[in-house]
Amino acid sequence: MRIGIIGGTFNPIHLAHLRIAEEVRESFALDRVLFIPAASPPHKPVAGDLSFHHRYRMVELAVHDNPRFAVSDLEGKRRGKSYSIDTIEVLRSEYPDDELFFVIGSDSFLEIGLWRRYAAIFAACNIVTVERPGSAVADLKEVLPVDIAAEFCYYDAEKRLAHRSGYSVYYLAGVPLDISSSAIRKLAHLGRSIRYLVPETVEHYIKEHRLYTNAH
Repeated sequence: MRIGIIGGTFNPIHLAHLRIAEEVRESFALDRVLFIPAASPPHKPVAGDLSFHHRYRMVELAVHDNPRFAVSDLEGKRRGKSYSIDTIEVLRSEYPDDELFFVIGSDSFLEIGLWRRYAAIFAACNIVTVERPGSAVADLKEVLPVDIAAEFCYYDAEKRLAHRSGYSVYYLAGVPLDISSSAIRKLAHLGRSIRYLVPETVEHYIKEHRLYTNAH
């Protein structure tokens, strides 16, 4: 089975997240896309300190009608910071015979050298780098951390880096939907409409629980 992995704070999950997941699923013939909300992101705190419970529940509502999508509370069960390599290694042990595709935005890929044990990520799974607004990557190899660049061969026609482990890094362009969770939080805080930015179920959940106001 081919499994996509999409992590993030999902604060809240929005339509760009879902569209990216669908584009990756279709482009790489994935059997399943697993959304994994971060419990304690290592690089920045969760805006507004919104609980894992609320963020997990919104993802659950957003994906419930797609049989190819699922949500995992793996990081919510684990203590400490939600490091991607730890999550990938757990999934690698849970799905030893499956092919994993770790999905990240191009903005995150540009900073992957700051991630914990980043070299191990490339040796544990495939990586799909999705173009994000303002963060297009013309050449994947050019932005690799210098200390691991020699471990890859670049195939320009395929927009693919082949790692010596046998896994690959792919680049998926043309999905730059300019929707951000921070903008949605701001609109909700101001009492403005967030319709067509998030799934309807998520919109109702935010209103019902008065999220992103001073009263949640």
